[in-house]
Amino acid sequence: MKKLIAQLSLGALLMAGNLYSQDNATAPAPDTGSNATAPAGAKADPDMAQRVADLEAYMNNVARGGDAADAKVKSNIGGAGPGHNGFMMICAALVLFMTLPGLALFYGGLVRRKNVLSVMAQCLGIAGLVTILWWAFGYSFVFGEGGSPYVGSFKHTFLKDVTANVDTNYSYWVSENVFSMYQLMFAIITPALIVGAIAERMKYSAVLLFVALWMVVVYFPLAHMVWGIDGAFNGVWNAGAKVPAIDFAGGTVVHMSSGWSALILCLVLGPRLGFGKQPMQPHSMVLCMVGTGMLWVGWYGFNAGSAVAADGIAANAFMTTTLATAVAAFVWPMAEWITRGKPSILGFCSGAVAGLVVITPACGFVDAKGAMIIGVAAGIIPFIACTKLKQALGYDDALDTFGVHAVGGTLGAFLTGVLATDSVNGNLVVEGVAGKNGLTALVKEGGLWKAQCKVMLFTIILAVVASYIIAKVVDAIVGLRVSEETETTGLDIAEHGEEGYHG
Repeated sequence: MKKLIAQLSLGALLMAGNLYSQDNATAPAPDTGSNATAPAGAKADPDMAQRVADLEAYMNNVARGGDAADAKVKSNIGGAGPGHNGFMMICAALVLFMTLPGLALFYGGLVRRKNVLSVMAQCLGIAGLVTILWWAFGYSFVFGEGGSPYVGSFKHTFLKDVTANVDTNYSYWVSENVFSMYQLMFAIITPALIVGAIAERMKYSAVLLFVALWMVVVYFPLAHMVWGIDGAFNGVWNAGAKVPAIDFAGGTVVHMSSGWSALILCLVLGPRLGFGKQPMQPHSMVLCMVGTGMLWVGWYGFNAGSAVAADGIAANAFMTTTLATAVAAFVWPMAEWITRGKPSILGFCSGAVAGLVVITPACGFVDAKGAMIIGVAAGIIPFIACTKLKQALGYDDALDTFGVHAVGGTLGAFLTGVLATDSVNGNLVVEGVAGKNGLTALVKEGGLWKAQCKVMLFTIILAVVASYIIAKVVDAIVGLRVSEETETTGLDIAEHGEEGYHG
């Protein structure tokens, strides 16, 4: 009986809605109404059908009718949609959680006891510094349209006009201020990753100065090229993209840029005192493991949130992130077991982070099968880079930033071009933007990997050349490296006047 009553009630509501819609469609509007006196070109009030269509647009994460430039009917749903907005605020918090405390604990556990606070201070300092730059001009340089294909504009300097309203260039239902804060978290964690390569030997002042210059020269332009609405490499949304490549959540922008820069910086700095001659074991694998777990949890905001909506693409990114990460976290220590006789906690942690890195550019473009392939590759290739390659070349990448982020990010960007499928993301073959710049053809014909390689090469050259020049400039201004006495004593006491542990 209850089911019958519910069905009858629903039917009555639908019939009333249809009658209301028909009445509005056939009955002329009274001359004294607001529409009669509105200036030419003003939008009319929506009828019931249009209001239902707006709700459907919200549920499906597509543009409402009133957003079109030539729309003649306005929308009663103003601004952002609460569900998508709430989802993105949570994702932004999760991405910040990756840096503070996730990366701080992960890196902090891997350094020696006397340097644990220095790594944490670097993460905290970078968070504050990058936020100031983002507010002043960073967001505008990345997402301000109307500049060039290689850098944004001054449109949003000091976050001017960045309000709760929606910028439909990047989202139909998320406030621009929320979107800007979400992207800020990406900008914070990217240079913080570099810290792993130069841990235990670089001046704090030099770290901050290097990051400030690096953000302006490397991160802001690259992020605009890949994600800006008129960026040179934004294959999905820019019809005029010079190279129609794809990067869902930061394989090139975040991991390749930071990883290749980290290699150059650690080479310029030189190895730590005693490197290769005395043991430099992690002081706390417990902290490392806790930090890894936080990174994994936070990474769902990083990857799923890059859909900029709580939609099906975000759901797919959530699934593929889980699969690739879990597989890589298993494969890496199994490779250790085979080659070294024991699977280590460090191996499990390194595998998990490698899986997260490699799936990042692909998570919204590949299916479950693709994610499993990526997971296996992420557990093997970065493992070889961190063990065999590092040993053969002898560079002192203290916490394997190059092996995991540069090698992993490069691998992920390439595999994205090989494994991307429109079955999980129809934006790859949308006639219109994707059709105009050739992305649709690349996806259908299997040539996307060539476009990916072009952007990968550009990213490597930009990161390597710029980082070398910036490092030399910073060295000339404040000096890059701490004194031998400071390095021997530890950066915690010498640079921050504190100790991580007492007794």
